[in-house]
Amino acid sequence: MKNLLRLSGLCLLLLLVLLLAFYLHPVWFNDEHTRFALWHHGVKSTYIEAGGYRVHYFEAKPATGPGIPLVLIHGLGSRGEDWASLIPQFAANGFHVYAPDLLGYGRTDHPDIDYAISSQEKMVASFMNAVGLPQADVAGWSMGGWVAAKLALEHPDLVSRLVLYDSAGIYFGSFDTSLFTPSDTAGLARLTAMLQPYPPKIPEFAAKDALRGLESNYWVIRRTINSMTSGRDLLDFRLHALRKPTLVVWGGKDALIPLTVGQSMHHLIAGSSFVVAEACGHLAPVQCAPVVMPATLDFLKSNPPWRDVEQKLPGN
Repeated sequence: MKNLLRLSGLCLLLLLVLLLAFYLHPVWFNDEHTRFALWHHGVKSTYIEAGGYRVHYFEAKPATGPGIPLVLIHGLGSRGEDWASLIPQFAANGFHVYAPDLLGYGRTDHPDIDYAISSQEKMVASFMNAVGLPQADVAGWSMGGWVAAKLALEHPDLVSRLVLYDSAGIYFGSFDTSLFTPSDTAGLARLTAMLQPYPPKIPEFAAKDALRGLESNYWVIRRTINSMTSGRDLLDFRLHALRKPTLVVWGGKDALIPLTVGQSMHHLIAGSSFVVAEACGHLAPVQCAPVVMPATLDFLKSNPPWRDVEQKLPGN
């Protein structure tokens, strides 16, 4: 009986320790859960030397065959884990997926550079060369769409088809640059509301832990924003030169980069196709994956490639 009581007490103590650890570091627990889920689906987390930098990336192969190469490029303040729910789906549909962390983000090197779009585009080109990809389909999300579009313009031989999800890259007016470097829970809530049309309420303890993690990388985000707002990498007068099959996907309720920007990109890129997930926000690729993913797969697998297709989808 005493042994049973001791065991029960030990289990209770262990549970309390775990609960305290979760309370203090919920973001770490969430990250580890995400990485375990990726590992469980056969997604490899690894590093490679590219352009003089140590680059972290996720890689997933289809169950059979070599697969269609697909490079996924994340957005501002993000990392490869943001594609976590989509990587296994792409692999299950015959794609050999690569999702690198851009310079200064995730587990890739954080060098003392300007973090311009052109710097990230060069890194992606070096990454593709390092992993042995002479050509691939390329999908970019938000700032990653800007990087992807610039890659297609600077290195058209590297890009087969192009997907732009709620992409930056053309001028659409000024915005509060401090939005991406919140200093308190109210600021984090404001950022969340810009990203999602129906934002969840983040518990105070989780919001504070998230802020602690974000603040360590604010210097990279500020340099990135300074470079973006300088205008030197804007693509307003270059998108007309894109000749790759292109799909522009947008959340109809995107409050961060308005739908009008997506419409402009669609009109600037000759022959591009345009899909709007009407009830979705800036996080449409993940939060509205049940409608966005089928449209993306249809585009990537279409033969001949889509041209001037337009769709409106209800979203989730």
